[in-house]
Amino acid sequence: MRDIFETEHEDFRQSARTFFEKEVKPHAEEWDRDGIVSREAWLKAGEAGLLCFDVPEEFGGPGIDDFRFNVIVSEEQGRIGASGPGFSVHTDIIVPYLIKLATDEQKRRWLPGCVTGETITAIAMTEPGAGSDLQGVRATAVDQGDHYVLNGSKTFISNGINADLVIVVAKTDPGAGHKGFSLLVVERGMAGFERGRNLEKVGLHGQDTAELSFTDVIVPKANLLGEEGMGFIYLMMNLPQERLIIAAQAAAACQYIFELCLDYAKTREAFGKPIGKFQHNRFVIAEMATEARIVQTFVDDCLKKHLAGELDASGASMAKWWATELQNSMVNRGVQLHGGYGFMLEYPIARAYCDSRISTIYGGTTEIQKEIIGRSLGL
Repeated sequence: MRDIFETEHEDFRQSARTFFEKEVKPHAEEWDRDGIVSREAWLKAGEAGLLCFDVPEEFGGPGIDDFRFNVIVSEEQGRIGASGPGFSVHTDIIVPYLIKLATDEQKRRWLPGCVTGETITAIAMTEPGAGSDLQGVRATAVDQGDHYVLNGSKTFISNGINADLVIVVAKTDPGAGHKGFSLLVVERGMAGFERGRNLEKVGLHGQDTAELSFTDVIVPKANLLGEEGMGFIYLMMNLPQERLIIAAQAAAACQYIFELCLDYAKTREAFGKPIGKFQHNRFVIAEMATEARIVQTFVDDCLKKHLAGELDASGASMAKWWATELQNSMVNRGVQLHGGYGFMLEYPIARAYCDSRISTIYGGTTEIQKEIIGRSLGL
Protein backbone atom coordinates (compact mmCIF):
# COMPACT_ATOMS: atom_id res chain seq x y z
CA MET A 1 0.00 0.00 0.00
CA ARG A 2 1.21 3.50 -0.89
CA ASP A 3 0.41 6.32 1.51
CA ILE A 4 0.51 9.07 -1.10
CA PHE A 5 -3.01 8.50 -2.41
CA GLU A 6 -6.31 9.26 -0.68
CA THR A 7 -9.77 7.73 -1.14
CA GLU A 8 -10.71 10.12 -3.96
CA HIS A 9 -7.59 9.10 -5.86
CA GLU A 10 -8.27 5.40 -5.50
CA ASP A 11 -11.87 5.91 -6.63
CA PHE A 12 -10.54 7.75 -9.67
CA ARG A 13 -8.05 4.93 -10.27
CA GLN A 14 -10.91 2.46 -10.59
CA SER A 15 -12.58 4.69 -13.20
CA ALA A 16 -9.31 5.05 -15.12
CA ARG A 17 -8.70 1.30 -14.95
CA THR A 18 -12.15 0.60 -16.35
CA PHE A 19 -11.54 3.05 -19.19
CA PHE A 20 -8.21 1.52 -20.20
CA GLU A 21 -9.56 -2.02 -19.99
CA LYS A 22 -12.63 -1.18 -22.08
CA GLU A 23 -11.53 1.56 -24.48
CA VAL A 24 -7.79 1.03 -24.94
CA LYS A 25 -6.73 -2.59 -24.38
CA PRO A 26 -9.00 -4.11 -27.08
CA HIS A 27 -7.64 -1.68 -29.69
CA ALA A 28 -3.95 -1.56 -28.73
CA GLU A 29 -2.74 -4.08 -31.33
CA GLU A 30 -4.75 -2.38 -34.09
CA TRP A 31 -3.24 0.99 -33.18
CA ASP A 32 0.23 -0.55 -33.16
CA ARG A 33 -0.34 -1.83 -36.70
CA ASP A 34 -1.74 1.51 -37.86
CA GLY A 35 0.98 3.54 -36.15
CA ILE A 36 -1.58 5.90 -34.67
CA VAL A 37 -4.38 6.02 -32.08
CA SER A 38 -7.86 6.89 -33.34
CA ARG A 39 -9.18 10.35 -32.57
CA GLU A 40 -12.28 8.64 -31.19
CA ALA A 41 -10.15 7.30 -28.35
CA TRP A 42 -9.08 10.84 -27.50
CA LEU A 43 -12.70 11.99 -27.43
CA LYS A 44 -13.61 9.08 -25.15
CA ALA A 45 -10.71 9.93 -22.84
CA GLY A 46 -11.98 13.49 -22.65
CA GLU A 47 -15.51 12.32 -21.96
CA ALA A 48 -14.18 10.06 -19.18
CA GLY A 49 -12.41 13.02 -17.55
CA LEU A 50 -8.88 11.69 -18.10
CA LEU A 51 -7.37 14.75 -19.80
CA CYS A 52 -6.04 18.09 -18.56
CA PHE A 53 -7.06 18.07 -14.90
CA ASP A 54 -5.54 21.44 -14.06
CA VAL A 55 -7.35 23.46 -16.73
CA PRO A 56 -9.43 26.03 -14.80
CA GLU A 57 -13.20 25.65 -14.80
CA GLU A 58 -13.68 28.94 -16.62
CA PHE A 59 -11.86 27.42 -19.61
CA GLY A 60 -13.74 24.13 -19.63
CA GLY A 61 -11.60 22.06 -17.28
CA PRO A 62 -12.11 20.49 -13.87
CA GLY A 63 -9.67 22.91 -12.21
CA ILE A 64 -7.90 20.17 -10.23
CA ASP A 65 -4.32 21.12 -9.39
CA ASP A 66 -3.24 17.74 -8.03
CA PHE A 67 -0.62 15.87 -10.02
CA ARG A 68 -1.55 12.59 -8.37
CA PHE A 69 -4.44 12.28 -10.82
CA ASN A 70 -2.02 12.66 -13.73
CA VAL A 71 0.21 9.95 -12.31
CA ILE A 72 -2.72 7.56 -11.88
CA VAL A 73 -3.66 7.87 -15.56
CA SER A 74 -0.09 7.02 -16.59
CA GLU A 75 0.08 4.12 -14.13
CA GLU A 76 -3.18 2.61 -15.33
CA GLN A 77 -2.15 2.93 -18.97
CA GLY A 78 1.15 1.24 -18.10
CA ARG A 79 -0.65 -1.51 -16.20
CA ILE A 80 -2.09 -2.89 -19.45
CA GLY A 81 1.11 -2.35 -21.43
CA ALA A 82 -0.53 0.01 -23.96
CA SER A 83 2.02 2.53 -25.19
CA GLY A 84 0.00 4.08 -28.02
CA PRO A 85 -2.16 6.83 -26.48
CA GLY A 86 -0.14 10.03 -26.06
CA PHE A 87 -2.43 11.33 -23.33
CA SER A 88 0.47 12.08 -20.98
CA VAL A 89 2.38 14.12 -23.57
CA HIS A 90 -0.76 16.21 -24.03
CA THR A 91 -1.89 16.54 -20.40
CA ASP A 92 1.36 16.55 -18.42
CA ILE A 93 3.84 18.21 -20.75
CA ILE A 94 2.18 20.47 -23.34
CA VAL A 95 -1.08 21.81 -21.92
CA PRO A 96 0.73 23.15 -18.80
CA TYR A 97 2.50 25.62 -21.10
CA LEU A 98 -0.88 26.90 -22.26
CA ILE A 99 -2.20 27.13 -18.70
CA LYS A 100 0.84 29.05 -17.42
CA LEU A 101 1.68 31.23 -20.40
CA ALA A 102 -1.40 31.80 -22.56
CA THR A 103 -3.48 34.96 -22.40
CA ASP A 104 -7.13 34.66 -21.44
CA GLU A 105 -8.07 35.05 -25.11
CA GLN A 106 -5.73 32.20 -26.07
CA LYS A 107 -7.03 30.02 -23.25
CA ARG A 108 -10.61 30.53 -24.41
CA ARG A 109 -9.59 29.51 -27.93
CA TRP A 110 -7.53 26.45 -27.10
CA LEU A 111 -8.13 24.93 -23.69
CA PRO A 112 -11.76 23.71 -23.90
CA GLY A 113 -10.87 21.46 -26.85
CA CYS A 114 -7.80 20.16 -25.03
CA VAL A 115 -10.01 19.00 -22.17
CA THR A 116 -12.56 17.24 -24.40
CA GLY A 117 -9.95 15.59 -26.63
CA GLU A 118 -11.12 17.49 -29.69
CA THR A 119 -7.85 19.42 -29.74
CA ILE A 120 -4.68 17.31 -29.59
CA THR A 121 -1.38 19.03 -28.84
CA ALA A 122 2.31 18.53 -29.57
CA ILE A 123 5.52 20.42 -28.87
CA ALA A 124 8.19 20.78 -31.55
CA MET A 125 11.68 21.21 -30.11
CA THR A 126 13.92 18.54 -31.66
CA GLU A 127 15.34 19.12 -35.12
CA PRO A 128 17.34 16.85 -37.45
CA GLY A 129 20.51 18.59 -36.23
CA ALA A 130 19.51 19.59 -32.69
CA GLY A 131 18.42 17.24 -29.92
CA SER A 132 19.67 17.64 -26.37
CA ASP A 133 21.36 20.95 -27.27
CA LEU A 134 18.40 23.26 -27.75
CA GLN A 135 20.70 26.15 -28.55
CA GLY A 136 21.39 24.33 -31.81
CA VAL A 137 17.80 24.97 -32.98
CA ARG A 138 17.74 26.53 -36.44
CA ALA A 139 14.02 27.17 -36.96
CA THR A 140 13.46 30.90 -37.32
CA ALA A 141 10.47 33.19 -36.85
CA VAL A 142 10.97 36.61 -38.45
CA ASP A 143 8.94 39.52 -37.05
CA GLN A 144 6.78 41.12 -39.73
CA GLY A 145 4.80 43.52 -37.58
CA ASP A 146 1.51 41.80 -36.80
CA HIS A 147 2.83 38.30 -37.53
CA TYR A 148 5.91 36.09 -37.73
CA VAL A 149 7.14 34.17 -40.75
CA LEU A 150 8.18 30.73 -39.52
CA ASN A 151 10.64 28.48 -41.34
CA GLY A 152 12.30 25.27 -40.23
CA SER A 153 11.89 21.54 -39.71
CA LYS A 154 11.34 19.38 -36.64
CA THR A 155 11.55 15.64 -36.03
CA PHE A 156 10.61 12.97 -33.46
CA ILE A 157 7.44 14.93 -32.58
CA SER A 158 5.07 12.89 -30.40
CA ASN A 159 1.39 13.29 -31.39
CA GLY A 160 2.77 14.91 -34.54
CA ILE A 161 0.25 13.42 -36.98
CA ASN A 162 -2.83 13.88 -34.81
CA ALA A 163 -1.87 17.30 -33.43
CA ASP A 164 -4.17 20.27 -33.94
CA LEU A 165 -1.92 22.68 -32.00
CA VAL A 166 1.88 22.55 -32.09
CA ILE A 167 4.03 24.67 -29.80
CA VAL A 168 7.06 25.41 -31.95
CA VAL A 169 10.43 26.46 -30.53
CA ALA A 170 11.99 28.99 -32.91
CA LYS A 171 14.60 31.72 -32.94
CA THR A 172 13.10 35.19 -33.02
CA ASP A 173 16.48 36.85 -32.40
CA PRO A 174 19.29 34.65 -33.80
CA GLY A 175 22.01 36.80 -32.24
CA ALA A 176 20.72 36.71 -28.66
CA GLY A 177 21.82 33.21 -27.61
CA HIS A 178 19.43 31.49 -25.21
CA LYS A 179 17.45 34.76 -24.97
CA GLY A 180 16.60 34.57 -28.66
CA PHE A 181 14.06 31.73 -28.50
CA SER A 182 10.29 32.11 -28.49
CA LEU A 183 7.31 29.74 -28.41
CA LEU A 184 4.79 30.02 -31.25
CA VAL A 185 1.54 28.07 -31.49
CA VAL A 186 0.96 26.72 -34.99
CA GLU A 187 -2.54 25.51 -35.76
CA ARG A 188 -3.74 22.76 -38.07
CA GLY A 189 -4.43 24.14 -41.55
CA MET A 190 -1.98 27.05 -41.51
CA ALA A 191 -0.48 27.44 -44.98
CA GLY A 192 3.05 26.09 -45.19
CA PHE A 193 2.68 23.76 -42.19
CA GLU A 194 3.24 20.22 -43.45
CA ARG A 195 3.53 16.82 -41.79
CA GLY A 196 6.08 14.39 -43.12
CA ARG A 197 6.42 10.72 -42.33
CA ASN A 198 4.80 9.00 -39.40
CA LEU A 199 8.15 7.64 -38.27
CA GLU A 200 8.77 3.91 -37.86
CA LYS A 201 10.17 3.31 -34.39
CA VAL A 202 11.68 0.40 -32.48
CA GLY A 203 8.82 0.64 -29.97
CA LEU A 204 5.79 2.79 -29.08
CA HIS A 205 4.35 1.67 -32.39
CA GLY A 206 0.86 3.01 -31.73
CA GLN A 207 2.03 6.50 -30.83
CA ASP A 208 2.27 8.78 -33.87
CA THR A 209 5.69 10.39 -34.09
CA ALA A 210 6.22 12.72 -37.01
CA GLU A 211 8.49 14.95 -38.99
CA LEU A 212 7.08 18.47 -39.31
CA SER A 213 8.07 21.23 -41.70
CA PHE A 214 7.28 24.93 -41.71
CA THR A 215 7.72 26.91 -44.92
CA ASP A 216 6.92 30.62 -44.74
CA VAL A 217 4.14 29.90 -42.25
CA ILE A 218 2.38 33.12 -41.24
CA VAL A 219 1.88 32.91 -37.47
CA PRO A 220 -0.16 35.81 -36.02
CA LYS A 221 1.28 37.65 -33.05
CA ALA A 222 -1.86 36.47 -31.27
CA ASN A 223 -0.26 32.99 -31.31
CA LEU A 224 2.92 34.00 -29.48
CA LEU A 225 2.97 32.05 -26.23
CA GLY A 226 4.25 34.13 -23.33
CA GLU A 227 6.85 36.81 -24.01
CA GLU A 228 9.16 36.98 -26.98
CA GLY A 229 12.69 35.82 -26.15
CA MET A 230 11.62 33.84 -23.07
CA GLY A 231 11.18 30.46 -24.74
CA PHE A 232 14.32 28.83 -23.40
CA ILE A 233 13.47 29.82 -19.82
CA TYR A 234 9.89 28.58 -20.22
CA LEU A 235 11.17 25.19 -21.41
CA MET A 236 13.49 24.87 -18.43
CA MET A 237 10.66 25.73 -16.00
CA ASN A 238 8.49 22.80 -17.12
CA LEU A 239 11.20 20.13 -17.34
CA PRO A 240 11.00 18.88 -13.70
CA GLN A 241 7.34 17.89 -14.13
CA GLU A 242 8.05 16.31 -17.51
CA ARG A 243 10.86 14.23 -16.03
CA LEU A 244 8.78 13.28 -13.02
CA ILE A 245 5.97 11.86 -15.15
CA ILE A 246 8.51 9.88 -17.21
CA ALA A 247 9.91 8.49 -13.94
CA ALA A 248 6.40 7.60 -12.78
CA GLN A 249 5.72 5.81 -16.05
CA ALA A 250 9.02 3.92 -15.70
CA ALA A 251 8.17 2.87 -12.14
CA ALA A 252 4.79 1.60 -13.33
CA ALA A 253 6.55 -0.26 -16.15
CA CYS A 254 8.89 -1.90 -13.63
CA GLN A 255 5.91 -3.21 -11.67
CA TYR A 256 4.26 -4.41 -14.90
CA ILE A 257 7.45 -6.22 -15.99
CA PHE A 258 7.84 -7.82 -12.56
CA GLU A 259 4.27 -9.11 -12.64
CA LEU A 260 4.70 -10.54 -16.15
CA CYS A 261 7.84 -12.37 -15.04
CA LEU A 262 6.33 -13.62 -11.78
CA ASP A 263 3.34 -15.08 -13.60
CA TYR A 264 5.58 -16.71 -16.21
CA ALA A 265 7.91 -18.15 -13.54
CA LYS A 266 4.90 -19.77 -11.86
CA THR A 267 3.28 -21.23 -14.98
CA ARG A 268 6.13 -22.11 -17.36
CA GLU A 269 7.57 -25.53 -16.66
CA ALA A 270 10.98 -27.02 -17.44
CA PHE A 271 12.41 -30.34 -16.29
CA GLY A 272 9.12 -31.20 -14.65
CA LYS A 273 8.61 -28.13 -12.48
CA PRO A 274 7.82 -24.36 -12.74
CA ILE A 275 10.93 -22.43 -13.74
CA GLY A 276 10.50 -20.21 -10.67
CA LYS A 277 11.49 -23.19 -8.54
CA PHE A 278 15.04 -23.00 -9.88
CA GLN A 279 17.19 -20.93 -7.56
CA HIS A 280 18.59 -18.62 -10.23
CA ASN A 281 15.14 -17.68 -11.52
CA ARG A 282 13.80 -17.34 -7.99
CA PHE A 283 16.61 -14.89 -7.23
CA VAL A 284 15.92 -12.91 -10.42
CA ILE A 285 12.26 -12.53 -9.42
CA ALA A 286 13.27 -11.60 -5.86
CA GLU A 287 15.55 -8.86 -7.22
CA MET A 288 12.77 -7.53 -9.44
CA ALA A 289 10.28 -7.42 -6.58
CA THR A 290 12.76 -5.47 -4.47
CA GLU A 291 13.78 -3.07 -7.23
CA ALA A 292 10.18 -2.34 -8.24
CA ARG A 293 9.35 -1.43 -4.65
CA ILE A 294 12.45 0.75 -4.24
CA VAL A 295 11.88 2.76 -7.40
CA GLN A 296 8.20 3.26 -6.55
CA THR A 297 9.11 4.54 -3.09
CA PHE A 298 11.64 6.97 -4.56
CA VAL A 299 9.27 8.25 -7.25
CA ASP A 300 6.44 8.66 -4.72
CA ASP A 301 8.78 10.74 -2.57
CA CYS A 302 9.56 12.95 -5.58
CA LEU A 303 5.83 13.24 -6.25
CA LYS A 304 5.27 14.43 -2.67
CA LYS A 305 7.93 17.07 -3.18
CA HIS A 306 6.35 18.14 -6.46
CA LEU A 307 2.94 18.51 -4.81
CA ALA A 308 4.59 20.75 -2.21
CA GLY A 309 6.42 22.77 -4.87
CA GLU A 310 9.78 21.48 -3.63
CA LEU A 311 10.97 19.21 -6.46
CA ASP A 312 14.04 20.80 -8.00
CA ALA A 313 15.70 20.08 -11.35
CA SER A 314 18.32 17.85 -9.76
CA GLY A 315 15.78 15.68 -7.93
CA ALA A 316 13.67 15.28 -11.08
CA SER A 317 16.77 14.29 -13.03
CA MET A 318 17.68 11.69 -10.41
CA ALA A 319 14.22 10.15 -10.63
CA LYS A 320 14.18 10.22 -14.42
CA TRP A 321 17.51 8.55 -15.09
CA TRP A 322 17.34 6.02 -12.26
CA ALA A 323 13.80 4.83 -12.98
CA THR A 324 14.26 4.54 -16.74
CA GLU A 325 17.61 2.76 -16.50
CA LEU A 326 16.05 0.30 -14.05
CA GLN A 327 13.12 -0.21 -16.41
CA ASN A 328 15.53 -1.21 -19.17
CA SER A 329 17.55 -3.44 -16.88
CA MET A 330 14.45 -5.25 -15.64
CA VAL A 331 12.90 -5.78 -19.06
CA ASN A 332 16.20 -7.13 -20.40
CA ARG A 333 16.25 -9.72 -17.60
CA GLY A 334 12.57 -10.40 -18.22
CA VAL A 335 13.18 -11.29 -21.85
CA GLN A 336 16.00 -13.62 -20.80
CA LEU A 337 13.72 -15.31 -18.28
CA HIS A 338 11.12 -15.91 -20.99
CA GLY A 339 13.69 -17.52 -23.29
CA GLY A 340 12.59 -17.83 -26.92
CA TYR A 341 9.09 -16.63 -26.11
CA GLY A 342 10.61 -13.38 -24.86
CA PHE A 343 11.66 -12.65 -28.43
CA MET A 344 8.15 -13.09 -29.81
CA LEU A 345 6.11 -9.89 -30.18
CA GLU A 346 2.93 -11.78 -29.35
CA TYR A 347 4.24 -11.91 -25.77
CA PRO A 348 3.81 -8.74 -23.66
CA ILE A 349 7.40 -8.92 -22.38
CA ALA A 350 8.73 -8.53 -25.93
CA ARG A 351 6.55 -5.49 -26.56
CA ALA A 352 7.64 -4.05 -23.22
CA TYR A 353 11.25 -4.59 -24.29
CA CYS A 354 10.69 -2.56 -27.47
CA ASP A 355 8.72 0.18 -25.72
CA SER A 356 11.19 0.58 -22.86
CA ARG A 357 14.27 1.47 -24.85
CA ILE A 358 13.28 5.07 -25.59
CA SER A 359 12.73 5.93 -21.92
CA THR A 360 16.41 6.68 -21.25
CA ILE A 361 16.48 9.02 -24.28
CA TYR A 362 13.37 11.18 -24.43
CA GLY A 363 12.84 13.93 -21.90
CA GLY A 364 16.63 14.33 -21.80
CA THR A 365 19.05 11.42 -22.03
CA THR A 366 20.51 9.68 -18.98
CA GLU A 367 23.77 11.47 -19.70
CA ILE A 368 22.05 14.87 -19.66
CA GLN A 369 20.38 14.02 -16.33
CA LYS A 370 23.72 13.10 -14.78
CA GLU A 371 25.23 16.33 -16.08
CA ILE A 372 22.44 18.33 -14.40
CA ILE A 373 22.95 16.47 -11.13
CA GLY A 374 26.73 16.83 -11.27
CA ARG A 375 26.51 20.58 -11.85
CA SER A 376 24.08 20.91 -8.92
CA LEU A 377 26.80 19.38 -6.75
CA GLY A 378 29.25 22.08 -7.74
CA LEU A 379 31.23 19.90 -10.14
